[in-house]
Amino acid sequence: MYTTTDTARPGGIFYPLRRAEAWLDARGKWAWIAILVLAFIFVWPVGLALLAYMIWGKQMFARSCGHRRNHDHGHSWGRHAMRAGQPTGNRAFDDYKAQALRRLEEEQEAFEAFLQRLRTSKDKTEFDSFMDERAKATAAQDTVDVKPETGARPGEY
Repeated sequence: MYTTTDTARPGGIFYPLRRAEAWLDARGKWAWIAILVLAFIFVWPVGLALLAYMIWGKQMFARSCGHRRNHDHGHSWGRHAMRAGQPTGNRAFDDYKAQALRRLEEEQEAFEAFLQRLRTSKDKTEFDSFMDERAKATAAQDTVDVKPETGARPGEY
C-alpha cells in the first residue's frame, strides 16, 4: 500500500514556470519581449535560455501568443473567413448576407472592368502621343534634305 503526503507541490515542479508563461501570454508579445530584455540586462544566461525557449518552444514569430490561440480570446480573420459561407440559422439574415455578397461581387467586377478600361485608354493615349512625336520627328528630318555632291553618282554620298 502506498501513502502520499501533502508536502508535494500541487501541479509539480514546473507549475510556477507554467503560471509565469500563462501570465506573460495574457499580456501579449510585448510582455515577452520586455522580460527577455530585462533578463539579458540582469542575468544574461537566463536571457539566453529565455530567447531559446521563445524561438523554439513558443513560436515567437507566430500571429498570436499561445494563451490566446488555445483559449480563443484573440480574433483572426482566417478563422472567420471559413465561417463566412456557413448559414447562421436565421434565414432572413442569410438571404440578406447572400444578396449583399452578390452585390459586392458585382461592384468589384464592374470596378475591375472600369480600371481595365482606364488602363487601356491611358495606354492608347501614351501610344498615340508617341506616334505623333515620331511622325513629327520623321517629318522634320524629311524637310532637311541632304544634297549630294555635284560629282557624285546616284546612290553615293
